[in-house]
Amino acid sequence: MSSNKKSVKKNVDNTNRNLAIGMILFVVLVGAIFSVVSNKSNSHVSVPSAVSAADGYGIVFNKDAKVKVDLWEDFQCPNCRNFEAVAGNYITDLTRAGKIKTVFHPMTFIGPESILAAAAAACTVDDGKFLDMHLALYSNQPTKENSGSWTNSVLKLIASGAGATNKSVSSCIDSGKYVNWTKNVEADAAKQNVNATPTMFINGKLVDQAHYLNLDALKADFAAAGVK
Repeated sequence: MSSNKKSVKKNVDNTNRNLAIGMILFVVLVGAIFSVVSNKSNSHVSVPSAVSAADGYGIVFNKDAKVKVDLWEDFQCPNCRNFEAVAGNYITDLTRAGKIKTVFHPMTFIGPESILAAAAAACTVDDGKFLDMHLALYSNQPTKENSGSWTNSVLKLIASGAGATNKSVSSCIDSGKYVNWTKNVEADAAKQNVNATPTMFINGKLVDQAHYLNLDALKADFAAAGVK
């Protein structure tokens, strides 16, 4: 091979190598940019005032109570509706009385209407009506999941019926202010290996599923944890 041909081949090889290195650096740079943007976005997710990152981004009541109850539910979940029919008023009464630290983790794995419902419920927190909205959503749960029954308009009516009548609640629901917050709840549920609803822990101890529809057994669990 002549020296000219060798020189041309060497220049071509150098060019290809430089292009490859440049492409790798470009991919790394783009990845870094997307990472920064993503982290920045996550750090600016709007959350209701009662939400605690330390409690898995759940909605917290009575943060200083000695008995802690974590409750993971999906507002579209039929089993959750049945659980609420049995134990909802009992847990709500304990919460209102300040006897338990209640952390609600609204999950959204069933579908888009679960997301809308959870975000709408979060909109009632600052209005002091979350507990009422929580019960109202189960009382008005559609017979079919993701059937189109829970639109923002319907959820605003449910919120109003639950006593959340401030215009800020309606605008919050319409804007989807807390939609992204629901992703934080789902991400934490995955970390906690919570993959079914309802799931309840009392002071970190998983409550037996057989007790969920047995109010006497459930009350015994609360009593064992120190609830009087």
